[in-house]
Amino acid sequence: MRKIEHLGVAVSDLQKSNELFRKLLGKAHYKEETVEGEGVKTSFFQIGETKIELLEATKEDSPIGKFLSKKSEGIHHIAFDVEDIESEVRRLKDAGFEILNEVPKIGADNKLVVFLHPKSTNGVLVELCQERV
Repeated sequence: MRKIEHLGVAVSDLQKSNELFRKLLGKAHYKEETVEGEGVKTSFFQIGETKIELLEATKEDSPIGKFLSKKSEGIHHIAFDVEDIESEVRRLKDAGFEILNEVPKIGADNKLVVFLHPKSTNGVLVELCQERV
């Protein structure tokens, strides 16, 4: 793992949250994107080398929709940038971590992504991200 790529924050209203984070961070988001397969609309803010990803559910039964109904708004996940996502998945699986999707899927911001189950990471949903080529 090379660095924290982004922190994911689940929000109820993306436009209101974009304005709140614009005021908080002193800059506007640089990108919005919908990931149909995950039922989510995202917005990204860049702070130094790290990003903040705001996530709004587009479907109630999506992972973000379920998270919001259970826990409300807040930190959803921490994502780490990796050079080789497949070798990281093997390494982490061999180390005893539970992988939610062993085959990388296409995520937001031109990334391949894999998630680790929170029950194997002290209650934190961990995302591995690799830039798509």
